[in-house]
Amino acid sequence: MGVRGDASSPCRGNRRADSDFKRPGLPFVVPSFRIADTLAAYPIGSHTAFPQRRSNDMTIQIGERIPEVNIKHINGGVDTIDTHAFFEGKKIVLFSVPGAFTPTCSEKHLPGYIALFDAFRDKGVGVACMSVNDPFVMKAWAASQNAPAEMEILADGNGDFAKALGLEMDASAYGMGIRSKRFAMFIDNGVVKQLEVEAPGEFRVSTAEHMLTLVD
Repeated sequence: MGVRGDASSPCRGNRRADSDFKRPGLPFVVPSFRIADTLAAYPIGSHTAFPQRRSNDMTIQIGERIPEVNIKHINGGVDTIDTHAFFEGKKIVLFSVPGAFTPTCSEKHLPGYIALFDAFRDKGVGVACMSVNDPFVMKAWAASQNAPAEMEILADGNGDFAKALGLEMDASAYGMGIRSKRFAMFIDNGVVKQLEVEAPGEFRVSTAEHMLTLVD
């Protein structure tokens, strides 16, 4: 699993020289807003003090709960689902592709899960396919591949879920904008039990054949 490089500090370039706060003939005074305003906004002992959130540089880890995001679910029509509610009480392999109708995704990735769909089901595990595409594209792609009606098709149109997972990638060089990395994860009752993320250009660890060996 690759680790992205460190992001630059959001505070970089925001420091001001002492001289910015001096006036001719007046003593140097440290502005009061730095400490006072921070303490007012985040009182010590409050649950809001120094709020914690997943860094955009952090990929979700095995043992962590799936983040809560609204995405589109193709189920005959198109529904908006909450990811916490969707994955609750289920064992499911979620695999994500960089784009519907793209070569590797259409020729290998999705067909592999279609071929082994019953093998996953025999183990009591469902299968969900996701991409950063709009729901109409995902619906058409699933139909063109004759995906089983029971396979969950998810459209992460704005990439919100991929970003929340820390598994987005910038495909702007290919005219595709922000997309999802190619990955697969085994989720049990909303908790990640296995996670496999492909290195750029590879198709190896997120295959249906490999994931079938990892599920209980």
